[in-house]
Amino acid sequence: MKKKTMHYFMQQAIEEAKKAYAMGEVPIGAVVVQKDVVIARAHNLKESTGSPTAHAEILAIEAASQRLGRWRLSDCSLYVTAEPCPMCVGAIMQAQIPKLVYGVNEARYGAIESSVFLKNHPMLPKGMEIYGGICEKDCGELLTRFFKQHRFNR
Repeated sequence: MKKKTMHYFMQQAIEEAKKAYAMGEVPIGAVVVQKDVVIARAHNLKESTGSPTAHAEILAIEAASQRLGRWRLSDCSLYVTAEPCPMCVGAIMQAQIPKLVYGVNEARYGAIESSVFLKNHPMLPKGMEIYGGICEKDCGELLTRFFKQHRFNR
């Protein structure tokens, strides 16, 4: 069986982002992968739930933890369509996820390398792999289209 690529898993996250878009949510999607298998998927649900913590990353991490019956996700990877915010990076740290892959940089809220620089934070898992810009065009176009349609100030 051929090993799946980062692009393959990011496409799975993009499908989640499209679900958020269809619901009027900011179109960000996330998947948690373990041993080349998607074990959890989620998209933003802040508007639907009225919860400021209902980010795709948080929801996907929670779903993966529930599925595995543990909070340490040290054998998993997280794929998300936009650079995680500080809250989500905190959840990644706490879950001990050793690999983060994201699509588009988030100039205003991004906490890896855009507005807050946490990619070298000592609480990140030792030797953590971080890859940005995967399927960047697709991820960015979805966000741009959404914000033009909804005319949110960003």
